[in-house]
Amino acid sequence: MRSYPVVWLRSLLFNILFFGITFVMVLVAIPTLFMSREAAMRTANVWSWLIMQALRFVVGVRIDIRGWENIPPGGVVIAAKHQSAFDTIVWLGLLKQPAYVMKKELLSIPLYGHYARRAGMIPVDREGGGPALRAMLRAATQSVEEGRQVVIFPEGTRTAVGERVPYQPGVVAIAAATGVGVVPVATDSGRVWGRRAFLKHPGTIRISVLPPLPPGLNRAKLLTALEEQIETETDRLMAEPQG
Repeated sequence: MRSYPVVWLRSLLFNILFFGITFVMVLVAIPTLFMSREAAMRTANVWSWLIMQALRFVVGVRIDIRGWENIPPGGVVIAAKHQSAFDTIVWLGLLKQPAYVMKKELLSIPLYGHYARRAGMIPVDREGGGPALRAMLRAATQSVEEGRQVVIFPEGTRTAVGERVPYQPGVVAIAAATGVGVVPVATDSGRVWGRRAFLKHPGTIRISVLPPLPPGLNRAKLLTALEEQIETETDRLMAEPQG
């Protein structure tokens, strides 16, 4: 186990690189605001890859992905555990054309919001009622029809290690509207990169992709199955030794 000063210094360097890379990529990506969605997504793919390389070589974090074969080709819904900011970055590098379901407020951030819109991300307005829900479902359905993977964090927020919150029903509505299966994903990312944590610890982040749940499950069955499978697998990952 590395000493606290070493971890702190590596975390500081990583954070400097994170913001530096992000700043440079924002400038580089400005022309993509006037180009295709694919061009905007390629920039996001590169940004994610660079951040993952910094995490690996500066902090000493390895990524162990299991069950990748459980993600079917074409449009699908991916319901992922959300313990860390890492979870929102990594899928941009793992998938070529992911469509994130994200809070509408994020689209108000200067430049970032423009990139997110151009990349075809899916805003959700939790206070917008029926019209906002229908707009989200239309966007999700279009993304699936285009062969994209809709990535949603069913907890609705980052949760601390060991914390459980009720899963939000938005994933059920998207599954029903798109008519595709839902792929549960567990992770132990919070052990290495905690929620809102400055320190990033060396170790292995495990991502476990589980077999997709079939289309057509009702709300109660789908939410229950998702929570049971994701949380059970997350607990199993958390029980494995770090290293």
